[in-house]
Amino acid sequence: MSFSGTSSTPPPRPITPVTIAAHHLEKAIALLPQVTDNPGDLSTHLQKALLLIAGLDGYLERSTTPESPALTQIAQKTQHEPWQAKFEGGETEQQLEQEMLTGHLEGQALKMFVRMTGAKRILDIGMFTGYSALAMAEGLPDDGRMIACEIDPYAARFAQNLFEQSPHGHKIDVKLGPASDTLDQLIADQASFDFAFIDANKAGYVNYYEKLIGTNLLAPNGYICADNTLFLGEVYLAESERSDTAQAIAHFNQIVADDPRTEQVLLPVRDGLTLIRRV
Repeated sequence: MSFSGTSSTPPPRPITPVTIAAHHLEKAIALLPQVTDNPGDLSTHLQKALLLIAGLDGYLERSTTPESPALTQIAQKTQHEPWQAKFEGGETEQQLEQEMLTGHLEGQALKMFVRMTGAKRILDIGMFTGYSALAMAEGLPDDGRMIACEIDPYAARFAQNLFEQSPHGHKIDVKLGPASDTLDQLIADQASFDFAFIDANKAGYVNYYEKLIGTNLLAPNGYICADNTLFLGEVYLAESERSDTAQAIAHFNQIVADDPRTEQVLLPVRDGLTLIRRV
């Protein structure tokens, strides 16, 4: 993440393999005083492992181009929004949380991918508060355009208000409703995109992927980027250790790996980021 918690807002919970591992190491070190006959070097090894793991994300962010003021604003407003209260009060239709934000490192990676591929038409499947959408829009040329899908009306309005404060917000067209329905309409309209980012309902990943690869929705030389493909590190645990969502992501990963129509690479960026290219 590109921001930290305040006294009134709890910091983001660990949701990536690296941050979860660091959390467990901290717990283990805290328990050391309770261990009898503790080998002298056990604490040293644990402390060194914690330093290596806990310091990684901060170093990556410090070594990455800073986010724009508009992206900082989205991150900060997303952090401070009382999402649970909004859901309980009926203002949001989905259970939303600040940890769903893409964040600085991944946002800059997406922006770089857009520029490297020369994309001019982007499809963002699962927008939330718009961080990833605006990061990618910043990488588009001025005549580039993006369709951003969001199912929750409150989140869509939240993002749209922030887009209007950015010089790149005019490139983004927000489509409200289930992403699968929006994709079906785009297919019917014979729309085509150079770059697609999948970050919506995890159980729907295979469906979104097939709609992109199985039709002309993804341009012949287009790319797909799928988020959360490591899903808390659960995807490479035994099946009995996986949640239903992790099982859905593991299934998606296998579908992509076995598909002769594409080639792909899974990058350990944040919670896993898979780049897919049609061959």
